[in-house]
Amino acid sequence: MSVTGVSTLTAPKRAESLQQIERLASSNLLHGSDSLCRLLRYLALQTLNHPGISVKEYQIAVDVFGRSDSFDPRQDSTVRVQAGRLRAKLGEYYAGAGPEDIVVVELPRGSYTLLFHTRPPSVPPQEIEPEHTAPGKPKLAPPYGWITAVALSVVLLAATLVTLGIVLMRSGQPSGLTGVPPQVAALRSFWKFFIDSPAEPWVVFSNAEFVGRPETGMRYFDGAQDARSEILDHYTGVGEVLGIHELDHVFTLLNHGLRVKRGHLLSLDDAKQNDLIFVGSPSENLPLREIPSTQEFVFKRSDTPVRKSDLVIANVHPKGGEPDIYYSAQRLPLVEDYSIVALVPGLSPSRWAMILAGTTTIGTQAAVEFVCRARNLEDFLVQLTGNKNGPIVPFEAVLRVKVTGGVPVHTEVAALRIKR
Repeated sequence: MSVTGVSTLTAPKRAESLQQIERLASSNLLHGSDSLCRLLRYLALQTLNHPGISVKEYQIAVDVFGRSDSFDPRQDSTVRVQAGRLRAKLGEYYAGAGPEDIVVVELPRGSYTLLFHTRPPSVPPQEIEPEHTAPGKPKLAPPYGWITAVALSVVLLAATLVTLGIVLMRSGQPSGLTGVPPQVAALRSFWKFFIDSPAEPWVVFSNAEFVGRPETGMRYFDGAQDARSEILDHYTGVGEVLGIHELDHVFTLLNHGLRVKRGHLLSLDDAKQNDLIFVGSPSENLPLREIPSTQEFVFKRSDTPVRKSDLVIANVHPKGGEPDIYYSAQRLPLVEDYSIVALVPGLSPSRWAMILAGTTTIGTQAAVEFVCRARNLEDFLVQLTGNKNGPIVPFEAVLRVKVTGGVPVHTEVAALRIKR
């Protein structure tokens, strides 16, 4: 049984998968449940249209079950309950009415991404045995002839997939590759400078300097009153952790590795010799204070009386209608944040740096998710280059992030500067 993958989904396979979804929706098990059928069709389209990208519980709640923008998955378990029911119905269907179906649809536990398995056709052994046998060579009797033919087919298929993978990894022009989904092409175009190099880029994440202990109270290190021997530098934000997970997923999809390093351990030599992806703002990702970074949009501490010392994003050269300062929402729980996404030259001429950072850890998470979602990048690449498949150019952008229940739920470009 084979699994339909991201890079192998052809138009016939897609049509076959959608046909199976409709067969399931019209079955006796699901026909009477409108909510489960809506969920099944929605997850199918998300899986097929956005391969490799997991849909969020919040998005399902709003799009499928009509929940409001204030939906909080911690308080409302509708999506998880309905997904569990759908998972059970799929298992029941294939155990009863659908054991002979060519396409098997599965919803794995802990995921909202469907898997489409294709059963191999049943072929009688005699139909694939060779008609003639070389003189002196014994003819293989069933089932061994069938096993040999299948084994040879598997070897040839594996060799083909390996060859295709090598071609994809070596090619810097995804738009010229037959069979590469547009979503993967957009990811390749955006991350071109980082995957064209055989060396793995370094993901440098925030680990601010704190003093104190979690059980008695912690605060940022203050050089005027604290000894450096008291520093705790092994903490990072939730957004940084989730962001690294997103980057790892995307680079795996692009057949390229990553190295992860906390900011405190990054040296100047490291910065010169490697392409870098910074996750987190210079308030906690301290190397960003020492090396060239953004020039149009910069992090700083607010000096206004109302928001004094708050981390904000300064717009160095505001254009018409743009604010001088981008502030996150002041009230809690947080409902809005701002982030910077930027591609800038590295310390060495052949190196690059990507900066993904918010004024809070939630904004940082949103910045990473923005550049890891193909549907975002297709639109963003058009803004940057006029073509949804690139080629990428250096830029700096500010993102406006809507937050609900501590989760970034919508992100849009608030300001953009393209570096020619």
